[in-house]
Amino acid sequence: MKKLALHWKIIIGMILGIIFGFLMNTIDGGKGFVSSWIAPFGKIFINLLKLIAVPLILASLIKGISDLKDISKIKSMGLRTLGIYVTTTLVAIIIGLGIVNTVKPGVGMSKETIEKIKEKYASDAGVADKLQKASDQRGAGPLQALVDIFPSNIFKSFVNASMLQVIFFALFVGISLLLIAEEKAKPLISFFDSLNEVVMKMVDLIMLFAPYAVFALLANVIIAFDDTEILVKLLWYSMCVVFGLALMVGFYLLLIKVYVKKSPLWFLQKISPAQLLAFSTSSSAATLPVTMERVEEHVGVDKEVSGFVLPVGATVNMDGTSLYQGIAAVFIMQVIWPEGLTFTNQLTIILTALLASIGSAAVPSAGMVMLVIVLESVGFPSELLPIGLALIFAVDRPLDMCRTVINVTGDATVATMIAKSVGKLGEPKPKNWDDHYDEVK
Repeated sequence: MKKLALHWKIIIGMILGIIFGFLMNTIDGGKGFVSSWIAPFGKIFINLLKLIAVPLILASLIKGISDLKDISKIKSMGLRTLGIYVTTTLVAIIIGLGIVNTVKPGVGMSKETIEKIKEKYASDAGVADKLQKASDQRGAGPLQALVDIFPSNIFKSFVNASMLQVIFFALFVGISLLLIAEEKAKPLISFFDSLNEVVMKMVDLIMLFAPYAVFALLANVIIAFDDTEILVKLLWYSMCVVFGLALMVGFYLLLIKVYVKKSPLWFLQKISPAQLLAFSTSSSAATLPVTMERVEEHVGVDKEVSGFVLPVGATVNMDGTSLYQGIAAVFIMQVIWPEGLTFTNQLTIILTALLASIGSAAVPSAGMVMLVIVLESVGFPSELLPIGLALIFAVDRPLDMCRTVINVTGDATVATMIAKSVGKLGEPKPKNWDDHYDEVK
């Protein structure tokens, strides 16, 4: 009997988790049982992925850069990578604004519904936390995001998982290795090469737990939503976001078909485990180890390309988040500040959402923090911000799960395109996950 592929095991785990979550919602004490006895396994899985994210970025970037042998190649690859990332992000924002201005999901919402949402969520600790984080970032100064790239203590950056700082350090080390004698650089390069292999093997082992982890993660997500009336009121808004994200997938697959000259279905099949984990974890950073494994071993992208493009993408390429910010900002304005919907303000949203996506952390709900900054850039009244966030707070988590899938898909697409452009896209070397399981046993 043929064994199920990994992505089918994960899909089954997701479906069973959703069903189990709904069943627990109908049972007295069911939510408490899921929170206490099921959810921790999902958290353990995410912790394991985060555990290896920093050493993976460090090892893969340093190894990838040292393998280039020529600093000019770094410049060429870097400019191509950033250029494509900025282009896809702009496309995402424009798609989002086009949809929300056409459908107008926020027009005509009753005051009763707005008041009900405001009463339920405006004083919520989660909303207050997002406002406080946005306030902290806003008060830091216009160049603080640039300053934050350069660490004063790299070990502190490791502890705090400050990805941009880790990426800068890895780039700095990799470039320095190219500038010293080869015989002196070889021992350190060998160390990071070995570390990279070990971390990728750790990814293999962690992925054996993936189907059970996504069951726990999805069950915990489902028990958090029991206010059907509010969710129905926000259905049009949610559909706009999901439709926009679906168009972005189509855009990526068009790039794969036209530029990479590969089958879109083949590409989706190869990266599907990373997409499913992105949906379950809502974190591009937590999914990064799996994204790298899928792109390298199953798509055929050379390690020196994936090791550079994917860690940078997980930090600066947030197409799904940017699309969401465009739709969410206009939706909120349609509901409670329609006079602000000018052409100039929408151009400002495009620019601010682009910059915000670069500075957005690759963690759950980071997009909502950046949304506050996007709204403030168009002069949105500060006293209405809690109400604005409250409008979308109820459906933010499921939409966050969806837009993280797009973020990860965009990263994989750009890595494949860059590999094609520099002649580093070879034949994939797929792994049999059941062989890994047998090895562990």
